[in-house]
Amino acid sequence: MTTQLLLGNDAIALGLTQNECRVVTAYPGTPSSEILAGVVKFKKKLNRDIYTEWSASEKVAFEVALAASWSGLRAAVTMKQVGLNVAADSLFSAAYTGVVGGFVVVPCDDPGPHSSQTEQDSRLLALTAKVPVFDPSTPAETMAMLKAAFELSEKHRVPVIMRPTTRVCHAVQSIDVTDTGMPPLNGNSGFKKDQQRWAATPVFRLKLHHELNAKLQAIESEFESSSFNYVVNQPLAISHQPFGIISSGSVFTTSQEVLDELGVEIPILRIGTPYPLPRKLVAEFVSRFERVLIIEEPDACIELQIADRTHVSGRLDYVIPNAGELTPEVVMKVIGGQLDKVGLTVAASPEDSALAGIIGALKIAPRRPRLCPGCSHRSAFFTLKTTFGPNAIYPGDIGCYTLGTNLRVVDTCIDMGGSVTMAAGFYHASKITQDKRPIVATIGDSTFLHSGIVPLINSVHTNARFILLILDNHTTAMTGAQPTPANDYAADGSAATRVPIENIVRACGVKFVHVADPYDQEPFEKLLKDAQAFTQTDEGGVAVIIADRPCVLYDDSPVEANPIPVVITEECDGCRYCVEAFECPALILRADKSRVDINYNVCVDCGQCIDACYKGFIIPKEVVMSN
Repeated sequence: MTTQLLLGNDAIALGLTQNECRVVTAYPGTPSSEILAGVVKFKKKLNRDIYTEWSASEKVAFEVALAASWSGLRAAVTMKQVGLNVAADSLFSAAYTGVVGGFVVVPCDDPGPHSSQTEQDSRLLALTAKVPVFDPSTPAETMAMLKAAFELSEKHRVPVIMRPTTRVCHAVQSIDVTDTGMPPLNGNSGFKKDQQRWAATPVFRLKLHHELNAKLQAIESEFESSSFNYVVNQPLAISHQPFGIISSGSVFTTSQEVLDELGVEIPILRIGTPYPLPRKLVAEFVSRFERVLIIEEPDACIELQIADRTHVSGRLDYVIPNAGELTPEVVMKVIGGQLDKVGLTVAASPEDSALAGIIGALKIAPRRPRLCPGCSHRSAFFTLKTTFGPNAIYPGDIGCYTLGTNLRVVDTCIDMGGSVTMAAGFYHASKITQDKRPIVATIGDSTFLHSGIVPLINSVHTNARFILLILDNHTTAMTGAQPTPANDYAADGSAATRVPIENIVRACGVKFVHVADPYDQEPFEKLLKDAQAFTQTDEGGVAVIIADRPCVLYDDSPVEANPIPVVITEECDGCRYCVEAFECPALILRADKSRVDINYNVCVDCGQCIDACYKGFIIPKEVVMSN
């Protein structure tokens, strides 16, 4: 046996690679992004023939993998929890039609949320779609569950969800990486036509729904004896003990740690298969206690499936907070309170006064996230703000450029592609309200290709008038520089056909389309004004500007080729305008607020801050040297 220390997402990737998965697709999004990259790494290391793809959207990724399953291959698709919304139509339909090769869907949930719009619980969407769910507690367990998930999927010909959360995806654990090899494909692979299933009309869909219900009944029966459902701190044979716990996912391990710290042994029924819930197992456990606490996140899934909740507490009766991550501190408070109610004595909550004192003495002021030094989005936003001012309407979108909120040029953020549709909506509303303010929407290159194209077509068709600024930094920057369809390489580095964004925009019917470098701030400002003027002409409509400059972290060659080192002159009076209006991390206000300095440890010599000081106190270093 060989063991390695692996990230949870790498463990998932290894599990996919070792369980004969032949096709893995994904759309990047924290906390799931490292999974496909891990598959690429392990398929090369283990010499596996696995097709990998960063798809244009989660729906595309789902259906590419589903087609592979219908062709008899094991396949998987990964995404973050809100991405499952984008693939929801496909998920619901695939549950009815079923699958052939094992098909595993891995949506990674984000309790907190740490980097998401919502704390959506993928288990609840699975419950609605009638798709079985595995809920791992540790990275190592994800590998065991993947094996079981593929086998369950093939046995019952149904998609299966494995739902890790952030604390599983980003945990680190020693994992057995022993390679057993991949067997050759059997001779029965290949898509086999069956119109009544794969192209079922509503009449046949009803039949498929009955089939699905029968599958779920059989799966629930199997889950009653699943090794992923078990009791720790087994209760005594006597019934009506004071207190028990039911838990799942990563918060199960948190609950165990909390009980250890409190010095008590409370029976915990661990549920690794939350849907369909093994109801007999759960009902038998509940019947043995006066009170049972359900600890799960980010919402109530197990709790909802318990028919008799007379003696059960959890999220539905607000004993468990109904929002926010169940951190050890939260779980400690909840369990401690419940133990106190049933009269069980516990050890005092452990406190590290020395550590608390050190932390208190640090006096570190919290800082909000900011765009990176040299980020071209900052230059685009700064020019937007100086061109149209604070009163314009600025619909924003999902990506690192959402941080335009800091620069006060992002007013809305709802979902991917929402900036374009919101801009159109604001325009049509403004005709009714007589609102004359400019409307400038911003969207990233990856997000535009993901879900901005159809909204743009709709906007052109309905004669909307606004500026759309596509912030093209040549990669999916926020989630780790994954390629998009506008790149000329694929997930594994192989060559791919590039789809130019400019061509797509023109094909959508947009008449005003220009590509510009936001680093060239004066020409960029003129282009913005021309775009606004176009939206006001008789023949005008949507005006699209593509702000074209690669992410500095992804490709710093343009800055390296033309560095512009800067200095701040002695005349700086600490007015803070550059710090607040431009907000580059390399601009540091002194503690006494007397002046601003440059942190050359993070400065990338982009020279963009020169225009951020309207007093002219930030100047090129070469000017100082020449004087």
